[in-house]
Amino acid sequence: MISTNSFLRKNGRYLLPGAMLMFLSCFGQTFFIGTFAADIRRSFDLSHSQWGAIYMVGTGASALIMLWAGTLADHIRVRLLGPAILVMLACACLALSLLAWVWALPFVILALRFTAQGMLPHISAVAMARWFAASRGRALAFATMGFMLAEAAMPITVVWLKSRMDWHLIWVTAACFCLLMAPLVYVLLRQERDPQHIATEHSTLGMESRSWTRWEAIRHPVFLSAIPAMMAFPAFSTVFFFQQTYFAEIKGWSHLALVSVFPLGTLSFALSTLTFGWLIDRLGASRLMPFYLLPLVAAFALHAWAPSVGWVAFGVVLMGLAGGGQATLPASVWSEFFGTKHLGAIKATVAAFAVLGSALGPGLSGWLIDSGVPYESQLAAFAICFAFASAVMVIPFTRARRTLAT
Repeated sequence: MISTNSFLRKNGRYLLPGAMLMFLSCFGQTFFIGTFAADIRRSFDLSHSQWGAIYMVGTGASALIMLWAGTLADHIRVRLLGPAILVMLACACLALSLLAWVWALPFVILALRFTAQGMLPHISAVAMARWFAASRGRALAFATMGFMLAEAAMPITVVWLKSRMDWHLIWVTAACFCLLMAPLVYVLLRQERDPQHIATEHSTLGMESRSWTRWEAIRHPVFLSAIPAMMAFPAFSTVFFFQQTYFAEIKGWSHLALVSVFPLGTLSFALSTLTFGWLIDRLGASRLMPFYLLPLVAAFALHAWAPSVGWVAFGVVLMGLAGGGQATLPASVWSEFFGTKHLGAIKATVAAFAVLGSALGPGLSGWLIDSGVPYESQLAAFAICFAFASAVMVIPFTRARRTLAT
């Protein structure tokens, strides 16, 4: 195995666009949109449950679209698909900055969540998993660094900017940034290989030494047992960031104090991602997958109890540890078990479940808050859900490893 420095020098032109797409996905991620929750609710006179329902509908619709659109990564070059999605994202950001009608808000949320939360990470992860068979873990880890940088810098930057400028202008700036980055992605990948050629001629095999189609994969116990994890992580981590202003309010903390601990989670996320990338290349993702959610059990238990921001910081660090697994393990697992020939289609289905989870979480939480269920009780229940999602994967993954191609 080549050294990390040699790997980066040799493959930088492919790795950098992957990281850029991950970074730019922040504009549709809940940790970014959540910083505007109070502003959006105030502008459109929305309750917690109404805003949560709008977010759920828009995100849920994007999950359905992902089932089809995600397969485009198997047929269209990243240098074309990536910039096209960035232009669409820029339009969505601009639309939110100009929006005056509440009835159109679900459509704007749909556009933001589909382009940024759905397609950009999907395109990046499929490209990294397909282009780097022997160093898949390291490639995914490097690309995820773009997401980490955004998660660390953007929430606190937005909260600071909102104290100095109108929040609508921040979204105009985001739109301009996406438009500037689109041609850069195209230029960096001007020598990109044809994804369909790679899928058919350079694919790796999965279980039983063959390539699995999407419809074969989704009926397998490995896939079915992973669905709770694929939905729980985005659902409940989304809730945490979606309700950040409300969480600070009920705890009596300033919003800035709360978001100031988020970079600690990003630091642990970075270390965890690098560690998982190293472990995947040596042990295989299938051995690690059933256990990566365990830090979230402790994290959400801490959030439920936390008497101070310091304890939340500890919980955020634990969330980052699990985030490294979420960023690297699933794409590698699907490649190991099902091969890479139909990876885009298989991962599109996984992405749809993940987006659906991120849709249901805020809607459920908002409804529970308006129904009088304490937010701290919700966080404790989420911890139990993570423990269940981890446990159900153990037996199916152990059995399936025996049929892996050698």
